[in-house]
Amino acid sequence: MFIFTAKFNRKRAVTVALALAVVICAIILIAGGGTGPDGTVSLSGIARNNGQRVQYLQSLGWEIDENAIDEQEIVIPRAFVGIYEEYNAIQLAQGFDLSQFGGVAATRYTYRVLNYPNYESEVVADIIIFRGEIIAGNIQSIAFDGFMSGLRFPGGD
Repeated sequence: MFIFTAKFNRKRAVTVALALAVVICAIILIAGGGTGPDGTVSLSGIARNNGQRVQYLQSLGWEIDENAIDEQEIVIPRAFVGIYEEYNAIQLAQGFDLSQFGGVAATRYTYRVLNYPNYESEVVADIIIFRGEIIAGNIQSIAFDGFMSGLRFPGGD
């Protein structure tokens, strides 16, 4: 028969409880707990295959052709200047930050959007995937005088 005894140390118990609280908060923040410090809502998600990518875009209100029209490996620049700064500003507004991925190779998938409201030219959705996670995305017109916006459906929250 074994007997185990322990002496309760209040200071040690408080320290352990605080450490656990910090770890839990860190996990929530790393996992994308919802809104960023400026009130932006993160659109991050997991997309390890075409079905998950399609489901992700559909969950945002888009009707798309379920076959990607383009799949391309890209290298995210280490320093953002000019157009890359503007692109990352769109990403920051929707809870992504490409500056964390400078220098890495990722894959961009492009899908034809079928339901962009009140617009005649072709519109596509791009999502950028790194290690199965969506790290950026946009909706854009491919017209010469087109537009680019975040992934949210126009008029949605």
